[in-house]
Amino acid sequence: MQDALLALNAGSSSIKFALYRIDASGNPSLAGAGQVDAIGTAPHLRVADAVGRPVAERRWPEGGRLGHEALLDALLSEIERQLGANRLIAAGHRVVHGGDEFVAPVLVNEELLRRLDALVPLAPLHQPHNLAAIRAVAAVRPNLPQAACFDTAFHHGMPALARQVALPRAVAGEGVRRYGFHGLSYEYIAGELARVAPELGRVVVAHLGNGASLCALKAGRSVETTMSFTALDGLVMGTRCGVLDPGIVLYLLNRGMSAGEVEDLLYHRSGLLGVSGISGDMRTLLASPEQAAREAIELFVYRCAQQAAALAAALGGIDGFVFTAGIGENAAPVRAMICERLAWLGLALDPVANERGAMRISTRDSRIAALVVPTDEQLMIARHTLAALGR
Repeated sequence: MQDALLALNAGSSSIKFALYRIDASGNPSLAGAGQVDAIGTAPHLRVADAVGRPVAERRWPEGGRLGHEALLDALLSEIERQLGANRLIAAGHRVVHGGDEFVAPVLVNEELLRRLDALVPLAPLHQPHNLAAIRAVAAVRPNLPQAACFDTAFHHGMPALARQVALPRAVAGEGVRRYGFHGLSYEYIAGELARVAPELGRVVVAHLGNGASLCALKAGRSVETTMSFTALDGLVMGTRCGVLDPGIVLYLLNRGMSAGEVEDLLYHRSGLLGVSGISGDMRTLLASPEQAAREAIELFVYRCAQQAAALAAALGGIDGFVFTAGIGENAAPVRAMICERLAWLGLALDPVANERGAMRISTRDSRIAALVVPTDEQLMIARHTLAALGR
């Protein structure tokens, strides 16, 4: 009987998952993956095998009231049916915020959940759903070990100067500092770069998706990143504003908006959606003939290049620039526009390689290497879960 574990990434309306079998050496290999979409309306479960072939599908047309618990019960039942003679030994979860305390994956218990609940205000878009999934699995499989794997953990080694904010020390003493996010993705990319491009010592990695950020890696370690105290800072994102003069927040509050209304504005109605007035989805904007769509894309690109230059300064120079995540891996026009703005650093794009999605998209004589490296946060969750189990 072969052991297996489940990696889960739960959001408000979807649950992404991947199933891994553990070989005799303790290494995880993908057995299948999928997701549950449209939670809260008409949930739709899809499961595929390791090469993407569909193996199971289920719909709940009138399932608007079904929550994470019922859906995870159905998901686990389907996975256990697909496992056959294999044994599910644990579930690992992406947890966005670990605060000051959690710098490594940990096994879940009630005390841990209580402490993670206290961090919800720091990641209101993600943390509640991450924790809801953990509690849902505990309710339907109470004897199944679970691990929390933190998106902030990879950045805990940043220099003290990079973690600091210019507020009174008493405020900073309450845990108000720069944390950074997308750590599971950046940790995976750091490992891949050590394998495919070990000569690149100083690298800026662009995790560009609906949530977007940059990370400066020196010898595979995070030394600076664009997200900060929350996942609201940094780049323009799908619906989040990115870097913003805090005086604008004060202005909105003084104008009569409540704190909740400002939060909704900054997290849900800004970014690409707010600027374009059309969509927060880069694919929709790239296909749109509207000038507002073009302006939103240009702002996204401008901020990305601007902050990449700042991270190059933090590194003391730059040897490589890496694109990853949904936009980074799939939107060749966006990659081209960002590379064009970074040409002054010595980055020369190979347009043909970029269009065909090659791993290296810079020319041979480019002073800075430009790469496209697919990320795999689920695999990092699997590896961390095994570590938490002591395996």
